[in-house]
Amino acid sequence: MLILSRGLYDEMVAHCQSRYPKEACGYLAQARGDAARAAVQVYPMRNVEDSPIGYAMDPKEQLQVEQLMRQRQQQLAAIYHSHTASGAYPSSVDVSLAISPDVSYVLVSLKDQARPVIRSFRIDGSRITEEPVQRAEIRSGEVPGTL
Repeated sequence: MLILSRGLYDEMVAHCQSRYPKEACGYLAQARGDAARAAVQVYPMRNVEDSPIGYAMDPKEQLQVEQLMRQRQQQLAAIYHSHTASGAYPSSVDVSLAISPDVSYVLVSLKDQARPVIRSFRIDGSRITEEPVQRAEIRSGEVPGTL
């Protein structure tokens, strides 16, 4: 399960909507070692393909964000990107680009811009498994992952 606060959920969707009709992409980070898998930060990235049908992240930007996550005691929880004309399900290209079965792949479908659909998946080779996305509010003073 992937846990997203309402604020992070809204931030990720707003990033995707701001890039429409092009695909948007980015990272979701969790606290290092968090077994509960609660996202603590959205890292919007630039889609260097600048395309409505595909995305690619700049390797230099990825390295900078990964260094920042390490400094903040964070680790990669998920890679997200938008689908502008199709549902929130991994394409064959998405599957071929998956880097690890330990990372979630969050898809934001903007097929109906007024009602974005967000779904999360684990991809292991050609096997695609949907995982629940829980939207939750993190209360003041709580540590992410202890919802």
